[in-house]
Amino acid sequence: MDVLYIQLKKDVHVHTLGTLYFEDIAQISTMRDDIRKIPIYTISKKDEQHIVIDSFIVLTHVQKLFPDCTFHLVGPSQCLIHINENEKKASVWKAIIAWIILFIGTAMTIINFHYDVSMQEVQQKLHFLLTGEKNDFPLLIQIPYSFGLGIGMLLFFNYWFKKKFTDEPSPLEIELFNYQKQVDAYTLARDAIEIKDTNDE
Repeated sequence: MDVLYIQLKKDVHVHTLGTLYFEDIAQISTMRDDIRKIPIYTISKKDEQHIVIDSFIVLTHVQKLFPDCTFHLVGPSQCLIHINENEKKASVWKAIIAWIILFIGTAMTIINFHYDVSMQEVQQKLHFLLTGEKNDFPLLIQIPYSFGLGIGMLLFFNYWFKKKFTDEPSPLEIELFNYQKQVDAYTLARDAIEIKDTNDE
């Protein structure tokens, strides 16, 4: 009797409709194509953006087809299928509008912060300490400060367009990762699909 180990993939991204096979959703410790090519589920237009496949349902399904094999489950207990068939391309105009809104909002936030902490008065006093001259608009300090503020933001978010300064994830990437984990956990909390034996059809 063959002993096989099954490890479901945590999530799978599918871009076309069609049949999901055993090897698409799991890592299997076997070279037998008849086991790897077991049809698990057929994705149709009726399906939503996510499908949850439970390991217990998968195990029951393959054991019926191969009673001479012993299957052991390891790893995740569920596999989340992301269906991206109708994924739309990002709109350039929407991106520009979002960028303008974020730019204005960020600028207002920085201006209000500087007003609350009396930044201009601080820079005036700092200019007086360094030069001994009073100046209502100490550009000698304000200009380098403005450049430093922008450079500091770039270094903080670790991005310059598509280029990263270091291999470390940026705070934005971490927030998006945590958000995706919560979305996946919520989706996995739904009922798993039922696997129909397509070999009998």
